[in-house]
Amino acid sequence: MLWTVATTIAAFGGFPAWWLPVPLALGWLAVLLTATDLARRRLPDALTLPAYPAAVVLLAVVSWLGPGVDLALRALGGACLFGLAHAAVHLVAPTALGAGDVKLAGVLGALLGAVSWLALIQGAFLAGLVTLGLAALRPKTALPGVPHGPGLLTATWTITVLPPAASPFG
Repeated sequence: MLWTVATTIAAFGGFPAWWLPVPLALGWLAVLLTATDLARRRLPDALTLPAYPAAVVLLAVVSWLGPGVDLALRALGGACLFGLAHAAVHLVAPTALGAGDVKLAGVLGALLGAVSWLALIQGAFLAGLVTLGLAALRPKTALPGVPHGPGLLTATWTITVLPPAASPFG
């Protein structure tokens, strides 16, 4: 379903065709990680760590096909900022944010940064809203705590298919 939505939005000019591989790849990863995090409260290294080299290759290709080095530099900055912000929260309050969320944040920050600097702020805000929604909907019999990975993934995928007007291609 995510691939259909992304392809349709691209076909109707929501974003350039050279960007389409990003939401497609992220959609695939998001389904796997969201299902795992909701069921087990874990984001496995077997999925989060290989996402880094995959994101580097993917963003290098779309940078080359699209706007060039500016996109790649924003992606690098986004990975650092988003990753470090999540690492800081985890260090201050380890129960508020899991280590898997921190590992995932660098990859998602790269994708958000590639969209725009504003997308990093919007992504963090939207991820928090999605996580709050999950907390409100969580059944009493569920595992304790609320996973933040689904919120991060939902926010990032949404912004990659509906980039803010301030993005270079939105």
